[in-house]
Amino acid sequence: MVNYWLAKQEPDGPRGYNVQQLKKDKKTMWDGVHNNLALKHIRNMKKGDLVFFYHTGKERQVVGIMSVISNPYPNPEEDNKRFVVVDVKFKSLLAKPVELEQIKKEKRLKNWELLRISRLSVMPVPKPIWDLIIKMSKK
Repeated sequence: MVNYWLAKQEPDGPRGYNVQQLKKDKKTMWDGVHNNLALKHIRNMKKGDLVFFYHTGKERQVVGIMSVISNPYPNPEEDNKRFVVVDVKFKSLLAKPVELEQIKKEKRLKNWELLRISRLSVMPVPKPIWDLIIKMSKK
């Protein structure tokens, strides 16, 4: 069974990375996560899962879809084995980015972690929410 996730990245930050760069690179190691809850979510990811790529910072919008192409493994760049990563590959851009403001206005999304725990960088996306975001991107 496929699980659905959202992973945030700051496109303009010091370690800035955006969906266009991923599209060019085709795949990357999703790293830099240190929050315990976000790490727990990465540990629950598996090969074949789908992930929304969310731009933080000034943009604050869901912009694309990635697929998980590895199971979680310790970050080779870190000394501490609790810091895990997954490899992801570019799947597609959304038809149109879905902005945080649009998400906030949608009553069916009010209990989603994206709004409740706004600092969380990796979170699950229940299938009905996934489908709604896809639908919103096509409007």
